[in-house]
Amino acid sequence: MTEPRKRRSRLLTLGAVTGTLALTAAGVGVAQAAATPPPLAFVAATSAVTAERYDYDGEVWLGLDLGLHVIAGKDPFEIWAKRTGYDKPITAEQVVVKNGRKTRVALPAGIVADFHGLKDFTKISIVDEAGQPVTEYSTPFCGNTWGSARTRPDAPATNPYPSGCNGWNPFTLGGVWGVQAGWNAQIVDQPGYDGRGPSSLDLAPGKYTATATVNPAYQKLFGIPASSSSATVAVTVVDATQDDKAGLARAKKAAAADEPVPAAASEHGLHGGEGDATRQVSSYLPEFRAPAKRPTSLLKAAPKNGPKPDLRSLPAWGISLSEEEDGKTYVNFGATVWNAGTSPLLVDGFRRSGTELMDAYQYFFDAKGNQVGSKEAGTMEWDPREGHKHWHFTDFAQYNLLTADKKLAVRSGKEAFCLANTDAVDYTIAGAKWKPENTSLETSCGADTVVAVREVLDIGNGDTYSQDRPGQSFEITDLPNGSYFIEVLANPDNKLAELDITNNTAFREIILGGTPEQRTLTVPPVHGIDG
Repeated sequence: MTEPRKRRSRLLTLGAVTGTLALTAAGVGVAQAAATPPPLAFVAATSAVTAERYDYDGEVWLGLDLGLHVIAGKDPFEIWAKRTGYDKPITAEQVVVKNGRKTRVALPAGIVADFHGLKDFTKISIVDEAGQPVTEYSTPFCGNTWGSARTRPDAPATNPYPSGCNGWNPFTLGGVWGVQAGWNAQIVDQPGYDGRGPSSLDLAPGKYTATATVNPAYQKLFGIPASSSSATVAVTVVDATQDDKAGLARAKKAAAADEPVPAAASEHGLHGGEGDATRQVSSYLPEFRAPAKRPTSLLKAAPKNGPKPDLRSLPAWGISLSEEEDGKTYVNFGATVWNAGTSPLLVDGFRRSGTELMDAYQYFFDAKGNQVGSKEAGTMEWDPREGHKHWHFTDFAQYNLLTADKKLAVRSGKEAFCLANTDAVDYTIAGAKWKPENTSLETSCGADTVVAVREVLDIGNGDTYSQDRPGQSFEITDLPNGSYFIEVLANPDNKLAELDITNNTAFREIILGGTPEQRTLTVPPVHGIDG
């Protein structure tokens, strides 16, 4: 998985709507900082932008960034969205400050349809140089973006909110969206980033005018002044096509850095990429460094009570059928195990000298975060294959394809895992870590030169693996047609101590059909969820 690159803010002027202001290096000018800002302001960073367009044999990529932002006033802008079950609607509450105390206010039903943010927050209309309409679309807003920065000198120094909306996993249960007081959040300015619109926007080379307007319902709901609820940006699209595809690759990389996607989901929350010994999170965060020695006998007892992780499996998702070069047919799927407990799952591995094997230990903490115990938890093994090159914990999960009567048909060859916080499953539960550090394989799970490794799954976060390789996906070439179940099983041998082991298994029905030459796959929805 490619680690999302933090985007530099280009919040330089507010002239597009409210007139030009003198700015300091910190962002908005001191004069404006002294005035009482509105609860939420909508601004454009510049009045004109240039977008590069790449076209290679019909594959088009438009690098458009309109520079649209929302800025929170004297208090943070914070929303909690949650559903109590997959058959229940998502409800949303805004956290507001009244008389110096935080309280939650229910938002109108229907404005949050999924976990990509407030739906139809911004309407964007684009006309050509002659003033003729070209396209019009709406985009959502959640506030959690990589490009967030403080915009005035008196704003708080840090931002507590997640770096992405975190709604790619169809079985997400809860999200927290926010803009720190005095900080900015980028507005989604192209259709398709929320999964509902077209995959990309295409404009022919030329000059255009884009007008972005905050939905009047949100203007009223969040106190956005009418005078700063709309922005107009001149857009010049230039043909940047080159003789090879290097330009397209650079454009996609730049757009991916600008796109306000989930922090742990540049590949939609799925594991991808391989370990990079030069970029390990443990190199700059001491809390991710395992001790050089394994636990002493004084720490080998797991406490009977106190905080513990609670591993829960989600139904398989992203299920598809593929025919590979070996002539066989496979069922591919994504599988998520998440931590709904009261403590992170923290596993340290200690290398057996001269081997590519580690002994793994699970550690336990009290309510204040003090380490109070540990237990043996299986092993870790070094995986030298291309696309891996990191240490795998061997006792985390198991994936099986079962027959209609829940008997084993095929077992996935994926039996070892590099733990990473790839998906925000429920950030509304107590203790959820909104900004986990170990979100990618490149920065987690160590290198082959280490003597110890720490792997962590934080509260509220999930670890998703996409099984789309032979040996990991299910080979179904010779299986008869009929109903089957994909079983996602966490902690299969109960080597990990957790609060509850009755929720470790999730099933997802699939139906195989067709002929041996052309198999078909049907995936019934789960409580109306088709993911």
